[in-house]
Amino acid sequence: MLPSLFLAHGTPSLAIESHGYAEFLKEYVLDLPIPKAIVILSAHWESREQMITAVQTHDILYDFAGFSEELYSLTYPAPGTLDLADHILTLLAKAGVFAMLDNKRPLDHGAWVPLRVMYPEANIPVIPLSINPTLSNNKQYEIGKALSALRSENVLIIGSGGIVHNPDELLLEMDVAEGWAVCFEEWVEKRIREWDLNSLFNYELSAPFAKAAVPTKEHFAPLLIAMGAGHENKDPRLLHRCFQYGNLSLSAWEF
Repeated sequence: MLPSLFLAHGTPSLAIESHGYAEFLKEYVLDLPIPKAIVILSAHWESREQMITAVQTHDILYDFAGFSEELYSLTYPAPGTLDLADHILTLLAKAGVFAMLDNKRPLDHGAWVPLRVMYPEANIPVIPLSINPTLSNNKQYEIGKALSALRSENVLIIGSGGIVHNPDELLLEMDVAEGWAVCFEEWVEKRIREWDLNSLFNYELSAPFAKAAVPTKEHFAPLLIAMGAGHENKDPRLLHRCFQYGNLSLSAWEF
């Protein structure tokens, strides 16, 4: 059975960077069975309805500005699969989540950037799902639970976001982690290891520096979804953690 993963996607430059986190992503998949397909939920696709992309071949969005021109020449023409998209519709419906298919949306950088690092051949079918940040944290977890059946079908589930993600606080010249960011990350780590869902669902009330670390919910929701997909085992593993630009966390969890 494949795990579910939470992966920080960092900045778009991850696609061309050579550093510890990029190397980790490349090496980690070498020990995984090759998935039949990948379901990815990216913080950069927000919608108030649950959407599922079903296309024959994916285009990509260059949904960023101010980065290296090299990034705008990259592609990731991974295939889609209508059958799996339809199967996911059924799984979500059983959990009381109404979803719709989208036959146009390209992959955003929260999806194609980490996938291009991990699976550069772009030969594994990809099914992107949107994030609805207006849902409760408990409901995000329930969406993960609904998707968990896919793991036994050799489908890799990835939540792509960031535990500490506040673009307004980035310090581009800083190469050490700020204390407040580390403090929030360590608080989250402890609650994940204890599978303390009540605290995680209510992190805004009890976590230190919560507002600075999670100014908006869309980057935190993929963590809860990935946890939900691992609810049967409840055996979390912190695979990697580092920081960029003072407080941008690059964490990877396996559930």
